[in-house]
Amino acid sequence: MTESATQSTTAPETGGTGPGHRSVTLTRTSHGEFDVTNSRGGTIHIGTGESDDFTPVELLLTAIAGCSAVDVDFITAKRAEPTEFTVVSEGVKAKSAEKGNHMEDLEVTFRVRFPQGPEGDKAREMLPRSIAQSRDRLCTVSRTVQLGTPITMAEG
Repeated sequence: MTESATQSTTAPETGGTGPGHRSVTLTRTSHGEFDVTNSRGGTIHIGTGESDDFTPVELLLTAIAGCSAVDVDFITAKRAEPTEFTVVSEGVKAKSAEKGNHMEDLEVTFRVRFPQGPEGDKAREMLPRSIAQSRDRLCTVSRTVQLGTPITMAEG
């Protein structure tokens, strides 16, 4: 981020799990394709679905699953390391005259397994609660989708 861009934001750029300003920059690489760069220099390539690149809708599903997966992992791994940790995020892309293009029936399914023994038992016991905490309070991404936050779009 440039010095002038840093000065124009209301809060310093952060990248951890705490509060603060976040941003990504998309740069067009060809028709319908973009490189996305975060403030730490990480990049991904997105497209329209005509290649193996992720589409914006797949990134939305990824963000929902990833945010909750981090929450659940941080909570349960304190008790035991999982032997399996798979999260599936899915939904239906829909279109209506009233709502335009949107996603419906969003669902996140956790398949998490822990080793046998007391630590694994503690992690298994904590799993449903950690998923609920992520859904109801912790996951910024799914909470934002659930609450319905207005988005401002403008020419800069």
